[in-house]
Amino acid sequence: MKKLLLSAMLAAFAMHANADEKSIREQLGKAMPNIPIESVKPSVVKGIYEVNIGSDLVYVSDDGKYLFQGRLIDTQTRTDLTEEKLSGVRKVALEKLGENKMIIFKPKIHSHTVYIFTDIDCGYCRKLHSELDTYLAEGIQINYLFYPRAGQGSDSYNKAVAVWCAKDRNAALTSAKKDQKIEMKTCDNPVDEHMALAANFDVKGTPMIVSEKGTVFPGYLPAKELLEHLKADKK
Repeated sequence: MKKLLLSAMLAAFAMHANADEKSIREQLGKAMPNIPIESVKPSVVKGIYEVNIGSDLVYVSDDGKYLFQGRLIDTQTRTDLTEEKLSGVRKVALEKLGENKMIIFKPKIHSHTVYIFTDIDCGYCRKLHSELDTYLAEGIQINYLFYPRAGQGSDSYNKAVAVWCAKDRNAALTSAKKDQKIEMKTCDNPVDEHMALAANFDVKGTPMIVSEKGTVFPGYLPAKELLEHLKADKK
C-alpha cells in the first residue's frame, strides 16, 4: 500500500516552481484528494518540507518538484530526526483513539504506560501476557490494542471482537490467550480502528510495544528490560 502511495505521489510531483507551505498543501490536495495530509512544515534542512500523511512522514522540496521517503539523520548527534517526529505523531494518534477504546491492565502504583498491539494467537504475545503480573509489579500500565495478523474475518479477529464484547474484557482476554473457550459474540467494537492504526504505524509483527512518547519497542521484552527502556525514553 505504501509503495503504491509513494509511486502515486512521485508521479504527481512534476510540479510548479517556487512553492511554499500553502501551495505545497494545495498541490498535494489536488494530486491526492483522498490522502489525509495532517501538516506541511519546514524541516530542519533548508529547502525541504516535512509532510505528515496519516501517521507517516515524507519530505518535499520547497519548489514542490521532488518528494522522497526515508530517514533524516543528524550526523553530528547521530539522532534520527524522522523517528523523533514519528514518535510525536504516534503519541497524538494514540491519544486521539483514547483509552476508552483499549483494554487496560492497571498497576497498583503507576510509573509508566505502554501501548501493546497484540494478536491473541501470537506465541510471544501470550508469553508477555502470561507475565503480566511482573509488568504491573514494575508500575507499568498495559494498554492493549488488537492486531490480528491473519486479518479481518480470521479466527484471531473474531476472538478479538468477542473479547471486546465480553462482560469482563480483561478476564476474557486472559482466557483467550490461555486458549480457553470464550463466548463468541459481536457488538460495536474498535478492532478495525486498532488495525488501521497498526497499519499507519507500520506494525510488522506482534507484540509491538509503544511508549507514552510514541517510541516503538518491537517484539517481546521482559518486564525489567522494558522498564529500563522506558526510563531511558523519559530522559
